[in-house]
Amino acid sequence: MKNFLLTLTLFAMTLSVFGQESKTEAEFDPAFVHSVYFWLQNPDSEADRAAFEKAIHTLLENSRYTKTNFLGIPPKSSREVVDDSFTYNLFVTFESAEAQEAYQVEEAHLAFIEEAQSLWKKVVVYDAEGQVR
Repeated sequence: MKNFLLTLTLFAMTLSVFGQESKTEAEFDPAFVHSVYFWLQNPDSEADRAAFEKAIHTLLENSRYTKTNFLGIPPKSSREVVDDSFTYNLFVTFESAEAQEAYQVEEAHLAFIEEAQSLWKKVVVYDAEGQVR
C-alpha cells in the first residue's frame, strides 16, 4: 500500500511538473455544457475513425468559443442503464448560452460539419446550463 501511494504521488507530481494547460486541460467550466453523441456509418473502419478524429480535433483547435472539451469512446458495459451504442461523444463547455449560439455558426464548426457529416449516421445533442448548486 505504501508503494502504491508513493507511485501515485510521484505520478501526480510528474503531471503537474511536465503538464501543459490547454483548452482540454483547463479547469472545467460548468456555465454551459454541450454534449454531442455520434454514431458513425462505419464504426469499424479505421479510415473513417481517423478522418472523424482529424476533423473534430481541427474544430476544437480552431474554435474561438469552446473553453474545455473532452472526446471519448464508450467503454463496453454490462449494465442495462448504460447506452454504449455510440461511436464517439464530445463534451464542450462554453462561458454562456450566447457563446454556444455563436459557436453554432462559426466557420470552424461549419467546416467540421461539412467535412465529417458523411461519416455519421446519427447525432444526438444534449445541452445543459450550470444553474444547479
